[in-house]
Amino acid sequence: RGLSDIAAMGGEPLAAFLSLAVAGDVPQKWVDGFLKGLLEQAKKFGVPLAGGDTAQSTGRIQADIVVVGSVPRGKAVLRSGAEAGEQIYVTGELGGSAAALARLMASKVVGAESKYARHFRPEPRVAVGQWLRRRGAASAMIDLSDGLSTDLEHICAESGVGVEIEAEAIPRVGVGRPKKQVAIDLALHGGEDYELLFTSAAAIPGKIAGVSVTRIGRTTR
Repeated sequence: RGLSDIAAMGGEPLAAFLSLAVAGDVPQKWVDGFLKGLLEQAKKFGVPLAGGDTAQSTGRIQADIVVVGSVPRGKAVLRSGAEAGEQIYVTGELGGSAAALARLMASKVVGAESKYARHFRPEPRVAVGQWLRRRGAASAMIDLSDGLSTDLEHICAESGVGVEIEAEAIPRVGVGRPKKQVAIDLALHGGEDYELLFTSAAAIPGKIAGVSVTRIGRTTR
């Protein structure tokens, strides 16, 4: 989530800090697995674990992770830069996390983490965000953590614009065998996809840093 927030401003992640408190009866195996996953992700994005704190809690597990990033002064892509008449784009496909969560709540699934990677291991679009910022291609941007409908409303509120969305253009993930696109409601409102939503007046390619980019509408007055 921290990496995705930095990606949404076109930033470069620099370091991570972890404060972890666990109860005395938490197995060492769990702690080792937690740290292994954290360090694997940190290594993948070149982000050192630079510090933090550890403690024993009176119950349960408490983890607080802070990711620090950097962007050239005055160059961060904000939510407030969109203007009427621009195009609206989204990376990747939407609804995958919500679809996985619905299946998991309906029944226990063996090997759920590997089977539902879109939910358990979302991919922060750091390289895409940096590409857009370096070229000045995105006027406003946000990551899709709360869902397309909610996060798009944040851009509208901050930029003072309206939007028109083409429902059939929204890229929806395919699930099952044979693959079938998820319901439009999951793509609109599901959240936890961590794709990038941005506006632009420039010509945007269909792929950036190996990630598909789809035009889904335009901004209005």
